[in-house]
Amino acid sequence: MNIALWLSRSGLSHPALPALASGTHVVATYGDLAGRAARLAGALREQFKLAPGERVAVVAKNTPAYLELLYGIWHAGLAAVPANAKLHGAELGYILENSGARVCFVSEGLDAEIAPHAPTSLERMIVIGGVGYEALFAADPIAAVPRTGDDFAWLFYTSGTTGRPKGAMLTHRNLAAASFAYAMEVDPIAPGDAIVHAAPMSHGSGLYIMAHVARLGVQVVPESGGFEPEEIFGLFDAWPRASMFAAPTMIKRLVACPNDCRVENIRTLIWGGAPMYVEDALAALDRFGPRLAQIYGQGEAPMTITTLSKQDIADRAHPRWRERLASAGRPYASVEVTIADAQDLPLPAGAMGEILCRGDVVMPGYWQNAEASRAALRSGWLHTGDVGAFDTEGYLHLKDRSKDLIISGGSNIYPREVEEVLLMHPQVREVSVIGRPDREWGELVVAYVVGDASPAALDALCLERIARFKRPKDYVFVGALPKNNYGKILKTELRAADAKRAENMGIPG
Repeated sequence: MNIALWLSRSGLSHPALPALASGTHVVATYGDLAGRAARLAGALREQFKLAPGERVAVVAKNTPAYLELLYGIWHAGLAAVPANAKLHGAELGYILENSGARVCFVSEGLDAEIAPHAPTSLERMIVIGGVGYEALFAADPIAAVPRTGDDFAWLFYTSGTTGRPKGAMLTHRNLAAASFAYAMEVDPIAPGDAIVHAAPMSHGSGLYIMAHVARLGVQVVPESGGFEPEEIFGLFDAWPRASMFAAPTMIKRLVACPNDCRVENIRTLIWGGAPMYVEDALAALDRFGPRLAQIYGQGEAPMTITTLSKQDIADRAHPRWRERLASAGRPYASVEVTIADAQDLPLPAGAMGEILCRGDVVMPGYWQNAEASRAALRSGWLHTGDVGAFDTEGYLHLKDRSKDLIISGGSNIYPREVEEVLLMHPQVREVSVIGRPDREWGELVVAYVVGDASPAALDALCLERIARFKRPKDYVFVGALPKNNYGKILKTELRAADAKRAENMGIPG
């Protein structure tokens, strides 16, 4: 089933209900939004001659237009390729080339960032809100193009250990299953309930769009396009029963914000993307009350592996409340999760191993990457690369992530990607990048460098090649890196040494 039919259904049955808001102002009803999606679909099929299954990229900051773009793409039977607007132009160019997108919709200003790196396969780059963009909605509307559950709808690019992002193919079935799980177990939705999109709509927050469309909710995009605590509090005041997805660092900033807000208007604050310190969760609970939920997932099983419910987080009377608060919760009812050893054999409660999952939320594979697909989905399970253990009550405790992955402010950063850039400097002989625990951001990127390059030169090199948020926040120059007998750098020893160095220097972790 084409997931675009959820909007078509809502537009037919409740055309006058508010569907989309910019800040406190409604900018589209369900009838408006459904009509614009159908007309955009007509332009994509008839004017651009895109065939079902082709990819259309969206490189945009948060904007109300994200809704009509996603649904117009799906209505036309195409696959959306939402890309992180914070990425460097070269990184975006790779995504455009790898996906084979012939059309790309961009926020104003990002077209200039992409242009020097745009592949020859890209035929049109359209600035959202421009004259050429608005002209597309003069096209005749078309009926939603039939799709099966196995057709992919969202090409979700996630960083890979090779340093190049991989495109997880999320099907219409994957998106529907994730939406059902969210609405049933994390955040039940009633018509008129709002979701505030302060986190990137190209990733986590955007994956909650569909459930709210199906349930006639209101999508609220901050006028700033991003996350400003004072503005978010104003939106909570304006929109009763509002929810928001956030990285832990965003929740911390809300807790620290001195402004008042009507906490009774908050339906759910969902955190994910990285673990939250128990003390930070307690502070959020004290400020906002029983309105917090946690999710654990990854792009390959979008946001849907385990969840810690509002009830569990708020149940202070439970004898193991703090232990549960430190966990990632229980598997969703629609997902099977197990802990396995190196041979993929299941381990008992309390034993630490790799987290595997399977179910309708799991991607069928990576786009044009059969080798990576086989490795990730061997034995019929998604191998998350994360390490954890179940307790005797079925709650998952994350012990570690894939050993190299750094999560800073909710964004995934793979060290090799940064290392490859730093090694371009002629005065860098060796480098190893690790994550340093940080109370505010979760982790900071730290580069251990063997060589004579200056931090300023390395900063400049990174800013030329990769997104700003991936740039190391600290450079430590050493004579040699710890290695085993085979010459492999021992990041475990490096992390231990860095922790000791940070402690000696009084750097908070």
